[in-house]
Amino acid sequence: MAFLDKLLGVLPEVKGPQQKKLPFKEKLKWTLITLVLFYIMGLVPLFGLGENALQQFEFLSIILGASFGSIISLGIGPLVTASIVLQLLSGTGILKMNLTTTEGRQRFQGLQKLLAIFFIIFEGSIYVFMGGLAPSASLAGTPMYVQLEMLLVFQLILGGIVIMFMDEVVSKWGFGSGISLFIAAGVAQQIFIRAFNFLPSPTNPDIAAGAVPALFQSLSIGDITTAGLQLAALISTVLVFAICVYGQALKVEIPLSFGKVRGYGMRWPLNFFYTSNIPVILVAALMANIQLFAGLLARWGHPILGTFSGNSPVSGIVYWISPPNIVQSVITGSFTGTMIIQALLYIFLFIVGSVIFSIFWMQTANMDAGSQARQIMASGLQIPGFRRDERVLEKILGRYIWPLTIVGGASVGLLAAVADLTGALSNGTSILLTVMIVYKLYEEIAKQHMMDMHPAMRKFME
Repeated sequence: MAFLDKLLGVLPEVKGPQQKKLPFKEKLKWTLITLVLFYIMGLVPLFGLGENALQQFEFLSIILGASFGSIISLGIGPLVTASIVLQLLSGTGILKMNLTTTEGRQRFQGLQKLLAIFFIIFEGSIYVFMGGLAPSASLAGTPMYVQLEMLLVFQLILGGIVIMFMDEVVSKWGFGSGISLFIAAGVAQQIFIRAFNFLPSPTNPDIAAGAVPALFQSLSIGDITTAGLQLAALISTVLVFAICVYGQALKVEIPLSFGKVRGYGMRWPLNFFYTSNIPVILVAALMANIQLFAGLLARWGHPILGTFSGNSPVSGIVYWISPPNIVQSVITGSFTGTMIIQALLYIFLFIVGSVIFSIFWMQTANMDAGSQARQIMASGLQIPGFRRDERVLEKILGRYIWPLTIVGGASVGLLAAVADLTGALSNGTSILLTVMIVYKLYEEIAKQHMMDMHPAMRKFME
């Protein structure tokens, strides 16, 4: 353990701010700088790239916050995978760490960073050596081909390390987390393009690629099927936005009072989506990685996880964890009974996975009843009518936190899965994640702005 602590101690990190509370403008500045840098890096192509077999997995690139073929082809995949592995080890008791202490949390974060670096190197090597991102096939068998492979791996590792540090910058100096910001940025870009792109569609040159112009064009020429598909995509997108915003607004408010100041109190909010979008990010990223590696294995001649026909899985595990577009199949008349089984399995996996990761996240992110009780007690607050005791407060909070963790995780998993089945713009899961990310970001920005505007509120929050 001493060697591990020394190793974690020499890992490079982004130094946090000295002051306890950063000004609103400072946080906004670093968030925008990181966002612009993320977009720029997505436009930097990999030097020596000849064949980009990953380009067909557009949905996976959105979930992973990546841009296949660019220097950030790995995206947040290694970071999320490291988080999943560490939470599983911690949640099952294989890795025993006391996350209630500062040293325990620092060791956990250090292990997560070390594991993320391992997955950056591992996934970068897999992408190149399994042919996902490879040099030109005309150079195969030459020393130049091997040199270009190593150069591609180096560029992917470099991009992955930069993304890891950008995530740290946002977490310490900006609003929210870098992982959430990168997902929201990619989804917002894709939704805007898919909704308002006026350029001709590659599959139908007579109709625009964007849903809005395509809807009007198809109606003008009497193409009811295309108009129905575009209208269904737009309606699905709006419905996902509306339901998600409604769910975000649901919360349980526990009345609290100041023990030393009579007549003053506040309400401690516990959101219905208690663990927010984290469970869906982890489940979606896990499925995205399975589909990605299934495609690479199939391309390498070992279809262990399933086979593909073009961009669509047609057999194996990867087929059954892929969402069928129910709405599109009904409109086009291609609906089959197999799609029902596939859809039910997809919903089941998302719900169960979201509940499991929701519980793990609640326990590892200091969101459990005990941590919340200590935070409330440290703020000088208590529940009116109950004696000031941390154990009593923990027991009362436990009545709400555990049901919210399980039901909220299941609900967000169900919403994400159903949204995927409707064929919404971008992807149902991506839209759901973006709405929750933006909503959470809005709440944090509003809270920070309120504290900066009112010195009394800032003093109270501190």
